[in-house]
Amino acid sequence: MTLWFVFALMTVAAIFAVLWPLSRRGGADAGGSEVVVYRDQLAEIDRDMAAGIIGAAEADAARIEISRRLLAAADQSGRETPVQGSLNLRRTAAIVGLVGLPVIASSFYLALGSPRLGDFPLAERGRVADANQPLANLVAQVEAHLEKNPTDGRGWTVLAPVLSRLGRYDDAVRAYRNAITYAGDSADRRADLGEALMGTAGGVVTADAKAEFERAVALNGDDAKANYFLGLAAEQDGRKADAAALWQKMLAKAPADAPWRPLVQAALVRVGGSAPGGVSAPALPDSAVAAARDMSEADRGTMIKGMVDRLATRLKTNGDDVEGWLRLVRAYLVMGERDKAMSALADARQAVANDADRLRQLNEGLKNLGLDG
Repeated sequence: MTLWFVFALMTVAAIFAVLWPLSRRGGADAGGSEVVVYRDQLAEIDRDMAAGIIGAAEADAARIEISRRLLAAADQSGRETPVQGSLNLRRTAAIVGLVGLPVIASSFYLALGSPRLGDFPLAERGRVADANQPLANLVAQVEAHLEKNPTDGRGWTVLAPVLSRLGRYDDAVRAYRNAITYAGDSADRRADLGEALMGTAGGVVTADAKAEFERAVALNGDDAKANYFLGLAAEQDGRKADAAALWQKMLAKAPADAPWRPLVQAALVRVGGSAPGGVSAPALPDSAVAAARDMSEADRGTMIKGMVDRLATRLKTNGDDVEGWLRLVRAYLVMGERDKAMSALADARQAVANDADRLRQLNEGLKNLGLDG
């Protein structure tokens, strides 16, 4: 309330500063004062001549000049007498401005402003754009923004993957659909939408999800995510040969450093396929694979388990080998020993916790294996 009172005083002061000169009497007063001065000068000339200070000729010349100025001033004063009417008009305008402007401004504010809106506490102001606040709070702010701006395609594009990561798959599906509508169609967005639809179904490639993956492949035939999940759809339908063929084609075309290669290789082993080059076991050297071809299934499993155990033993003494940790986790997943895979994952993170680069590399590899990075 004090602030509004100060604003009102400032407004009144500004209006007075502008209108006060308009309310003052103008040239008429100035002309009248000049007449008085000239008359005083004529009287002073008479006194000086009586005292013998100036002569008669000088006195006559001075009287003529001052009389001329007196007549001019008197004439000017007479012409400016009607200013009285405009003076009243200016004073009326000043009063209207002084009273009317605040009234008009207040009316507009009451109609268009928010006079009942409470103050925003200082503590809350500091938290408005705090990137360190919980993710859920940031998501809530973005959602509030999108409720007011539902056509913000960039906002939906940013929000959708975060909702998927939080497990809010139904909301993620809606966000991806809006992103496609308002930010444009693309293979990546279609593949992400299909993955979100899988999330709503507990990881099953539903008909809707498969349709989105097929649309992604139609837009980009080399989209890795869409092709992988189409292979997974074939596996879930019992068509393991079709899944293996699709994944083998992916590996044959992919660069050697493709981040998703381990995931596809593990999937191939799961369906009994072999990657290009004949490697069929997880992370085994070529010599071991060749020796395993003539073994029985039980002996081959024993050999693979022994190699995995030796890898685990080596990593206990050399925990800096990120690729080794990823091979170990992948091997456990392929062998169906998920508990051991999660234990190895925890050991790997602990081993490289003090090395930011290795930790980042490990997390990226784990994400490619379908684990939380």
